[in-house]
Amino acid sequence: MPPAKKRPRKYDPARTRAAVTAQFAHVREAVGAFGPEEFARPTRLGEWTVRELVVHLSMALEHVADNLERPAPARQERTLAEWAFTTAPHADKIDEYVRETAAAQDPVALLDRAHERYTTLVSGAADDRLLPLRTGAMRLDEVLVTRCVELVVHTDDLAAATGTEIPFDRQALAAATRLLADALAEKAPGGSVEVRVPPFAVVQCVAGPRHTRGTPPNVVETDPLTWLRLATGRTRWAAALEDAGVMASGERADLGEYLPVLS
Repeated sequence: MPPAKKRPRKYDPARTRAAVTAQFAHVREAVGAFGPEEFARPTRLGEWTVRELVVHLSMALEHVADNLERPAPARQERTLAEWAFTTAPHADKIDEYVRETAAAQDPVALLDRAHERYTTLVSGAADDRLLPLRTGAMRLDEVLVTRCVELVVHTDDLAAATGTEIPFDRQALAAATRLLADALAEKAPGGSVEVRVPPFAVVQCVAGPRHTRGTPPNVVETDPLTWLRLATGRTRWAAALEDAGVMASGERADLGEYLPVLS
């Protein structure tokens, strides 16, 4: 008999809203201290400089505001669990927009505008309001969980590019970690490997003999930031093992073929 399908993880909408606001505030504070030298620095995101990266960070909130100003769809088309697998087809258009915008506008002003529009529009919107995203209509409360992923992952990119210590809101980091851990379980369903990302997530994944009690025979454990870098392709599995960023035990505890999960 096949195992029962797991219920989708629930996120507290009020905490998610607060997390998005807090993480974006950390970004604005850091970027506000940047000068021309910082904005011109390269990033680990292809040919983007910090200037392009900051423009993209502003889009994390503009994305929500823009879609709140459009008519609500009649029905939900995409679940939160599916979101991680729908972003890749739009990468080229995003890159084109980011480059054009970065060349024409002040990135700090874009962050300020995004904050103002987001704050105004989200404050009066219901959690179950549907947004007509290009990846498929989703509920606002679930879209905001994806914004935690975008903001936390790109805050890490920004810190790496500039050498700036930028805080991570605990709830935003937790939401991002959990969503991408659940995406791994969705991509590689099963119960033979236990993936632990303390203190935020534990998931079972990979087809094979299912663990029921005692110490699991196949265990992967890492910290939240290393997990996010693995899940988004910033760090490769072999490199994380070599650097001791990941502890893996058991003959099935090789996640290399399932990473990255955000695509």
